[in-house]
Amino acid sequence: MLDKLTDHPRFREAQTVLLYYSLPDEVRTHEFVERISQEKQVVLPVVTGDELELRRYSGKTDLKKGSFGIDEPTGEIVTDFSSIDVAIIPGVGFDKHGNRLGRGKGYYDRLLPKLQSYNIGVCFSFQVLPEIPTESFDRPMDEVWTQEGCISEKRYSQ
Repeated sequence: MLDKLTDHPRFREAQTVLLYYSLPDEVRTHEFVERISQEKQVVLPVVTGDELELRRYSGKTDLKKGSFGIDEPTGEIVTDFSSIDVAIIPGVGFDKHGNRLGRGKGYYDRLLPKLQSYNIGVCFSFQVLPEIPTESFDRPMDEVWTQEGCISEKRYSQ
């Protein structure tokens, strides 16, 4: 599924991409992260207390087990959020309006308002819900993708 995103105009043009190192029940990203890091700067989140700290990915050898058993990068901390061109965001569920349902800890709820990137939510088709209730602080994705392609009503147009 993620291979389809490499043809997306925003992804093609991006120099820096925020990805994630997947949990077993998420869209698998490990190989994608490794491959894309050969072409672009890749940033991965690291759980630090109640926040997500962003770090540069510099290869598998620089990963260590972090919170929740997720492999996390030990590279340089990224504080210039404006340098991130595209963010690929996981979720427990999404709707066609780009609304996201997370795991309940609010990590991405706190991170997303800081980003100026083009945000693409990724999930499996069975995770697409008719409607997700939102709060005033929720930030919808610019697009949502499943293995079937873009399912969101709002889509990138050139």
